[in-house]
Amino acid sequence: MRIKESQKILAIVADFLCVLLFVAIGRHAHKHGITFGGMISTLWPFFTGLLCGWLLLTWKRMPFQNPSSGYGVVVSTVFVGMVLRVISGQGTAFSFTCVALIFLSLFLLGWRLAFKAVSSGK
Repeated sequence: MRIKESQKILAIVADFLCVLLFVAIGRHAHKHGITFGGMISTLWPFFTGLLCGWLLLTWKRMPFQNPSSGYGVVVSTVFVGMVLRVISGQGTAFSFTCVALIFLSLFLLGWRLAFKAVSSGK
């Protein structure tokens, strides 16, 4: 496997883990429990948004680990995630949207900035 392909896979895994952490923390904080069904119910809208972001990066041929790529991933994850939550009858309070945007911005951009700092220090 080429280095760029392995970096892409690591970027996808890192993004997914960030979204999974967001969902797990939210479910725990609101005492919804960390059950498999509950996690899937809360995760799928955001994971679908994340997938849309990855497809956009692939289409634009942008590196997944680049900090500027993270902005599109954050916006698609939150926007598509909230739209799908509305369509599926799940809540989208303004405060929840703000928390999602802030948390996912910090984490989805944060690991990219850390990667850039570490890789530029070589």
